[in-house]
Parts: sequence; structure tokens; C-alpha cells
Amino acid sequence: SDVVLFRSAENLVVGILFTLEGQVDGMMMFMMNMDAARHLVNLLVGSAYQKPSGEFSEMEISALNEIGNIIAGAYLSSLSSLTNILITSSVPYMAIDMAGAILSVPAIEFGKMGDKALLIETEFGDEIQSVNGYFILIPTIESYGAILSSLGL
Repeated sequence: SDVVLFRSAENLVVGILFTLEGQVDGMMMFMMNMDAARHLVNLLVGSAYQKPSGEFSEMEISALNEIGNIIAGAYLSSLSSLTNILITSSVPYMAIDMAGAILSVPAIEFGKMGDKALLIETEFGDEIQSVNGYFILIPTIESYGAILSSLGL
């Protein structure tokens, strides 16, 4: 199970969900554990904004959404260039919940849409720490076929 990526179904993670639009329909999600999310936010807004409780401030949540937007945009741009298919995404929807709960959203859609998904592990790093995130792309069956066809597969 993909939950293994986060050590336990009960571990808290950040999930940023997008619906796909354009010539490809489906959904995608970018996920990272809380340590990774905290590290990335601190790089962007500085640890001065960190709340003692460990909860994210509105500014930090905004920064996390923007991180998700940038990463998703980069992957979609690359996929669009590679396939010559126009793919755009909705605004991000972010949730902080247990890994099992977050993964249930794409899992339910996965069952409706087909039996194929693309999972990419992403590593961010600086001189202090490297952090991992996961990008899950779930196209509809028709869109999956269109992507493969455009790649000559």
C-alpha cells in the first residue's frame, strides 16, 4: 500500500489535491509528511512564523498551497511538453490529515477512473536537510490512453 510511504496510516501528512482540465481529465495530488512540509515552509517564510503548537498559520498554509501549485505546474508543464497535450489544473485544495484518510481520496477516484496511476517521488534539499514528497497523477481511462498514444506507446 502507498500508505507505507508515510510509515503509518495514522501519520499526519499534507495533501494538496488538484483536478485536471484541458485535454486530460483526472486528478493529481502532492503529498508530504509534516516534517517535510514544516521544513519547506520555514525555508519560504522563516521559522519566526512558526506557532509553538506546531499548527500552520494562514501565511504558512498559503505558502504550502503555493509550493503545491509550483510543483504541480512544473510536472504538468513537463508532461504537456512531452506529450503535446494541453493539461491544466484547478486551484489547489489542501488538507492536513492522517495518511490513510488523505490517500483515500485518490484511491476512491482511482477505482472510478481506471487502474493506472503515476507516482513520482520528489526530493528537495538544501545544506541542512533533504525532504521527500510524492506526486500522484490519476488520469481517466480515456486520458491515460491519450497520454500513451501521444508517447507512441
